[in-house]
Amino acid sequence: MNTRSVILVTDGDEYALKAIEYVAGKIGGRCISRSQGNPSVLTGEELVYYIHQTPHDPIFVLFDDCGLKGEGSGEKALKYVANHKTIVVLGVIVVASKSRGKEWTKVDVCIDKHGQLTSYGVDKEGIPDIEKQRITGDTVYCLDEIVAPVKVGIGDIGKMGGKDDVKKGSPITMKAVELILERSQYRDRQSRKK
Repeated sequence: MNTRSVILVTDGDEYALKAIEYVAGKIGGRCISRSQGNPSVLTGEELVYYIHQTPHDPIFVLFDDCGLKGEGSGEKALKYVANHKTIVVLGVIVVASKSRGKEWTKVDVCIDKHGQLTSYGVDKEGIPDIEKQRITGDTVYCLDEIVAPVKVGIGDIGKMGGKDDVKKGSPITMKAVELILERSQYRDRQSRKK
């Protein structure tokens, strides 16, 4: 099987789906719409199957644990996909939430609700936190075990007080995706293939 280039997203509600579908369309990628769920319902095996049915890269996949403490269905699926031998992870969009379990992970950089890069974590509203390079969220428990060129933290996709609304072009999510494509050198590799 050929390898596929994937961007992992740690949110799966309808707002995240709309924003990711919009951004994927804008950059010429694809979103596995069936990965939407709060919590995730598809297994890692099913997601890898759908990834390989998708016509072209980069492919966005949503994962959500709905605030469950520990390793939930979204994280199990995320680990399976990220560690699959046919999947190349370009990066992870790490979404902040008001996680009941207060689970957190390290990130490389965050983008606040104004679209500014920050070394501080951000909360659900996209407001910088007091901790550096740290995000609290629902589906982040296993991210320290995932190898990815870049992990970008942002507030709640498609929301952030309307700052990331899809009607406005989901600018925060778009910036996170552009950063992942740049730091993973995905576009450079695609140019060399042509």
